[in-house]
Amino acid sequence: MLTGAGNIRRISMHSVRSGERVDTIYWIDGEYIREALDEVAFFMRDWRQNEIKDINPALIDIMAAAHRRMETDQPYQLLSGYRSESTNALLRRSNRGVARNSYHTKGMAADLKLANRGTWDMYRAAVACAGGGVGRYRRSGFVHMDCGPIRTWQG
Repeated sequence: MLTGAGNIRRISMHSVRSGERVDTIYWIDGEYIREALDEVAFFMRDWRQNEIKDINPALIDIMAAAHRRMETDQPYQLLSGYRSESTNALLRRSNRGVARNSYHTKGMAADLKLANRGTWDMYRAAVACAGGGVGRYRRSGFVHMDCGPIRTWQG
């Protein structure tokens, strides 16, 4: 069970690829707000293909809960959200660390940074949420969060 999400859930992100920002309340008192979820899906689209896929609300919950645990008002920097199959295949050709059946292609994963927190702090906060997979990529300076099975790794 996800811990630390709260009764009002907000997500705030900046895209390092497009320069776009999203800052929205997406859940209030047990109800997801469809318009806010659509806004997040558009924001997290595959920018290479300009393709949009619904983002699993459980992923947004994990990201929001980890953000709250870190007690920061800095938005996440989104490096990668949804990836189409063709984008994922392109990335796999140049990076052996990209999974063939990546949760990114299912709208279930994000690669994130925070300007005022290191990867260790982000990793620990996401792991404490107990909501899915968390990977720390220290050299690349980002943390992967997904809403798949609970597991951790460091790359």
